[in-house]
Amino acid sequence: MAIKFELIKEAKDSKARLGKLYTPHGVIETPIFMPVGTRATVKAMTPEEVKDLGAQIILSNTYHLYLKPGHELVREAGGLHRFMNWNGPILTDSGGFQVFSLGALRKITEEGVEFRSHIDGSKHFISPEKSIEIQNALGSDIMMCFDECAPYPASYEYVKHSMERTTRWAQRCKEYHQDWDKQGLFGIVQGGMYKDLRKKSAEDLVAMDFPGYAIGGLSVGEPKELMCEMLDFTTPLLPKDKPRYNMGVGTPDYLFESVIRGIDMADCVFPTRIARNGTVLTSRGRLVVRNAKYAKDFSPMDPECDCYACTNYSRAYIRHLFNVDEILGARLATIHNLYFLIKLMENIRKAIKEDRLLEYKEEFYEKYGYK
Repeated sequence: MAIKFELIKEAKDSKARLGKLYTPHGVIETPIFMPVGTRATVKAMTPEEVKDLGAQIILSNTYHLYLKPGHELVREAGGLHRFMNWNGPILTDSGGFQVFSLGALRKITEEGVEFRSHIDGSKHFISPEKSIEIQNALGSDIMMCFDECAPYPASYEYVKHSMERTTRWAQRCKEYHQDWDKQGLFGIVQGGMYKDLRKKSAEDLVAMDFPGYAIGGLSVGEPKELMCEMLDFTTPLLPKDKPRYNMGVGTPDYLFESVIRGIDMADCVFPTRIARNGTVLTSRGRLVVRNAKYAKDFSPMDPECDCYACTNYSRAYIRHLFNVDEILGARLATIHNLYFLIKLMENIRKAIKEDRLLEYKEEFYEKYGYK
């Protein structure tokens, strides 16, 4: 099997755990935050820079790469690793979330999803088999089953129907995928905010014996308390000896809350997206560096950070870059935000090792300004 998980330690103060995830392109220490490289690039960054920040794995997007440049071109280039010059592990999502986000531009059937490209309006069809075919061509270390991410809020009947179809699609993905020695495939637990549906989804997927499991359909607009409740309920339903992935979370509090409930992997475009808008994460909370009040502030974005941007540049300089639309501003803010979250997860792993995760969470929340 391409993917193996070693459980190293379970925390005494929570459900948090330390592990090692073995992939064809390297070993990942968990819990881990995965920077998102949607179109085969982490925006504004070279792969070497991303690696230097301490990133152990990146995520790319099946839907976007299918539309441009096309999965066959990536296959011809030797796969995604060679195409983008990243020699570490890569996870590709199934394209499901993006397709379902198209709203009126898509039509769901039992066979798959017919949709119009958001780029040029051209018609396309992705089935579970097609999603796996695309991900096979991309050559990622970890692939995701094609699933339907139900919106929030949604009726019980809608979510039940959607969850059952996701389970059938997972079976089709598993049957279509052949080369398990080269690429792992994770099942995705759905079921919205309904515990009985989450339970049924988890049980059916666990019976299929995937090498890892994601919890999908969270962080889609529901209150944080509800996400935590769903994680509390769902995570224990998943095997202890397999990695667990909470899809699409990337704020510091969501990372803490996920890890405390037994999650091993998380990803989000959040840190890179807000960086491009001039917002940075600091040990004292968020800071909008493009604001006028930093025009003569010659201190680092975060005085407690030792990333390249904070070591070499001031708030005043980075504000100036944003003010005159210089691309370096977005690059420096991106470097900092990714480093901040990668370092946070490193500190979380250290705290789990020392059996002081909840204590560390309290210290972090107090400084950051979380209530």
